[in-house]
Amino acid sequence: MISILLATYNWPQALKLSLESLATQTDCDFEIIIADDGSKSETRDLIEKIKPQFPVPITHLWQEDLGFRKTRILNQAITAAHGDYLVFLDGDCIVQPDFVAQHRSLSKHGYLVTGSRVLLNERLTKELLSWPKWNYSYFWKNLLNFRASGGINKYWPLKIKLGDSFWRNYRKFVWRRIKGCNMACWKTDAQAIGGFDESMTGWGHEDADFVFRLQNSGLIRKSGSWSTEVLHLHHHINDQSHAAENARHVREKILAKANQ
Repeated sequence: MISILLATYNWPQALKLSLESLATQTDCDFEIIIADDGSKSETRDLIEKIKPQFPVPITHLWQEDLGFRKTRILNQAITAAHGDYLVFLDGDCIVQPDFVAQHRSLSKHGYLVTGSRVLLNERLTKELLSWPKWNYSYFWKNLLNFRASGGINKYWPLKIKLGDSFWRNYRKFVWRRIKGCNMACWKTDAQAIGGFDESMTGWGHEDADFVFRLQNSGLIRKSGSWSTEVLHLHHHINDQSHAAENARHVREKILAKANQ
């Protein structure tokens, strides 16, 4: 079984769309673990309302809001996951109906997957948030219009799906295209490296650190582009004050590895 580890913080309107898109999956052999980094009661109320009629199990993990501690709540989600394969997703991302199926097709022991995203602009984001319910069929029919108007920054990766092949494999660690909002690995591999580095607090680069340590453990990183694209809702990044320090933390690990 696959476990979707869905990170969220105080944006229930976006989380609603994300969950509604997950409810439309063609592959329903998965569970959802919501990793909640201290959201207010509105998020809990939304989850409790959705859970009874949802097609797959939902578990809500919550921790007190003491600043950005995504690494800590994700580690709790990894421990709580019943699935042997973990797909990391953010609650401000909407998925296509074959999202789980595509991740399953790319899953292979000895590998991790870093997926891709399609950015939505502020106008289209507001439009989707105003919908009473996520409607993939309508979105798909208007895809070309959304691209022409600048609503989305990519078109063809949503239209064309490519299968698994050697071209997806990265030969070494690179920072490029690591998105914590869409990546996957085996639970045993995540646990073998101790999960996320909880010393990394504040926004920025905790996903790159996680991927680097997975690759450093001997795994091969595989690209999920042209297969697993998610729709990333527009939002402003609030506090980036820890980003530089977190990046330095990762670079120190990379340098230590190079000097071994």
